[in-house]
Amino acid sequence: MYINKLTLNNFRNYNDQEIEFGNNINIIYGDNAQGKTNIIEAIFLCSMGRSFRSKKDSDLIKFDKSDAKIKIEYKKVDREGTTEAIINSQKTFFINGVKQNRISDIIGKVNTIIFTPSDIDIIKAGPQRRRKFLDMMISSLKPNYIYLLNNYNKIIEQRNNYLKQIHFENKPENMLDIWDEQLALCSSQIFEYRNKYVDKISKNIGDIHKMITNCGKDNEKIMIKYISTGKDKESFLNNIKKSRKIDIQRGYTNIGIHKDDIIFYINERPAVLFGSQGQQRSIILSLKLSELQIVYEENNDYPILLLDDFMSELDFKRRKFFLEKIKNHQVIITCTDKIDLESKNQVVYYIENGKATREI
Repeated sequence: MYINKLTLNNFRNYNDQEIEFGNNINIIYGDNAQGKTNIIEAIFLCSMGRSFRSKKDSDLIKFDKSDAKIKIEYKKVDREGTTEAIINSQKTFFINGVKQNRISDIIGKVNTIIFTPSDIDIIKAGPQRRRKFLDMMISSLKPNYIYLLNNYNKIIEQRNNYLKQIHFENKPENMLDIWDEQLALCSSQIFEYRNKYVDKISKNIGDIHKMITNCGKDNEKIMIKYISTGKDKESFLNNIKKSRKIDIQRGYTNIGIHKDDIIFYINERPAVLFGSQGQQRSIILSLKLSELQIVYEENNDYPILLLDDFMSELDFKRRKFFLEKIKNHQVIITCTDKIDLESKNQVVYYIENGKATREI
C-alpha cells in the first residue's frame, strides 16, 4: 500500500499543508525543530490512533488553535480510501468520511512500520518497552488484541483496588476468586497472541541478521525468547493464587502478562549485557525487518515504512542491505541533510518552519 497525499491543518507547527508522496522513496529533510518528525507523527497517528512521542493530545494542536486535522489519502492492492483525524478535547477518526466509534476500528487501515533511533531501547530499556513493541505490532494486525489488552488492564485495576481493601479494610479474601478467574482467562488469551508472533519473529530474525552482518559460518547466532508467568489459563490461575498473600501485602498484582518480557540473545548470551552498540543496532534492524515480513505475509500487502532520522544510524553495508529489502515499499525518510539514495522514483521535500517545499 502507499499514501498518495497527506493534508495537515493546525497540526503541531503546520498551518495548512498538503504533501503528495511518491510510491517509493520520499525524503523529508531540513534543520532540527522545523517539523520533519511531525509529518511522520501525523501518519503514525492515523495508523495506530495515537502519537509515538506524546501522550497529551493538546501537544498535537498548533499554538493558539482549538483543533487540528489530519487527512490521509491512500491506496491498497484492492481499494482506495481516506483516514481522517480531528483533534480537540479528544481524537475523532473517520474512515472514508464515516465516523469510527473505537480507535481499534481504524487500526489496520493504513499499515505502517516505524523506525526511530530510540528503537535501541527495545533492547536496552526495561520489559515494558519490549512489551510495548510487541503489543503495537500485534495490534496493527489483530485489532481485537486491543480489546483484550484494555480488558486486562481494567481487571488489574479492579483487582488492585480490592487488594487494598483487603489489606486496609479487612474485606473478605475469597472475593478475589472472581478477578483471578477473569485475569487468568485474559492472560492466557493475550499469551497465545504474543507467543504466536514471537515465534514468527524467531523464524525470520536469524536469517535476516546473517544477511545484515554478511559473515560466514561463524556468524553471530541471534535468538529471541518470550518469558511469561504461564502458558494457559490453568497455569496462570495457579500462579496468581500462589501470589495472593504477597499481592495483599503489597496492594497490587505481581503475576500476569503485564510482567512478561522478551529476551534477545547473541550466541546464547543476553544482548543487553554482552552486545556491543553495533550488534544491538543490527538486532533492532533485523527485528524491524522481521516485523515487515510478518505484516506482508498477514496482509498480502506491503506496509509503509516511516524512518525518523534512522538512516543516519546505519553504516554503508547495512544501509545498502536495508534499501534492497525495502525496494518494493513506500518509504518516508526524515533527515537533517539531503541524502541521495539513487532511486529513480525519489521524491524530496525541504522543511522549514512548518512549511514543506517539494524540490524538482
